[in-house]
Amino acid sequence: MAKVRKAIIPAAGFGTRMLPATKSVPKELLPIVDRPIIDYIVEEAFAAGIEHIVIVTGRMKTAIEDHFDHAFELDVALRRSGKVPLAERLTRMTPGAGSISFVRQQEARGLGHAVWTARQAVGGDPFAVLLPDMVMTGAEPCLKSMMRIHDERGGNVIAIERCAPEEAHKFGIVSFKPTADGPIVNGLVEKPAPGTAPSNFYISGRYILQPEIFDLLERQEPGAGGEIQLTDALVSLTATQAIRPYEFKGRTFDCGSPAGFVSANLAFATARDELAAALADDLAAAAEAAARAGRKVAAA
Repeated sequence: MAKVRKAIIPAAGFGTRMLPATKSVPKELLPIVDRPIIDYIVEEAFAAGIEHIVIVTGRMKTAIEDHFDHAFELDVALRRSGKVPLAERLTRMTPGAGSISFVRQQEARGLGHAVWTARQAVGGDPFAVLLPDMVMTGAEPCLKSMMRIHDERGGNVIAIERCAPEEAHKFGIVSFKPTADGPIVNGLVEKPAPGTAPSNFYISGRYILQPEIFDLLERQEPGAGGEIQLTDALVSLTATQAIRPYEFKGRTFDCGSPAGFVSANLAFATARDELAAALADDLAAAAEAAARAGRKVAAA
């Protein structure tokens, strides 16, 4: 059974939900406290044992490449000004040469097309996909837990989480059936019409996939939104391969939305004692304002 050694991070999207902030700054570089969003995704991948990450970018996304490069001038300036610990920290956080490569998605044709674009960089082995706006926290990184399932059983693995049934139309929804070898996915639908979702389990942005998915994506017709949907190709894959669901029990922040982005910043800031203490008064005021807003919504 081939090990999962490579991961794809699709980062070519426009980040429209975060406009105008993302007009000139890639959404993947927006900060959660003092680190870009994509840093947390890359960290999760390497912590799970991934050896090489392929980041799919597009026009106006070259800043992502610069972020993962060694900034020689900055390093020299920090050391000359006596900020050696900060310089050393940045050096430790910079991935080693050859551990990250970049592929350009020349047309915005959807998530499935972005994954397919990286096919030659991935080759014929199983690989992981991590969506760059879904930041996860938990006792163990989500992808690491999924890797364990793959190492034991092979095949394909997707991370799922529960959502409120009335919110299911916003997500890619899965259904599954029990087998002697554990539950397997038997249905997927991208953003089902309200009231038609087969379950309230949504795909939460982490995948381990076999390379046969590339052939399916190459033949895949446009789906929801006129785009090549990874979900549609996964439906075809279920005809020949098992897809096992992994229910992630930690917390996921959709940092591609303003509410999720702010929630992530609050959660990561308050997890650091020095910041939590400095923010105590502001957090108390924010909690009071949120309570007032909730009462207004309930009254309306």
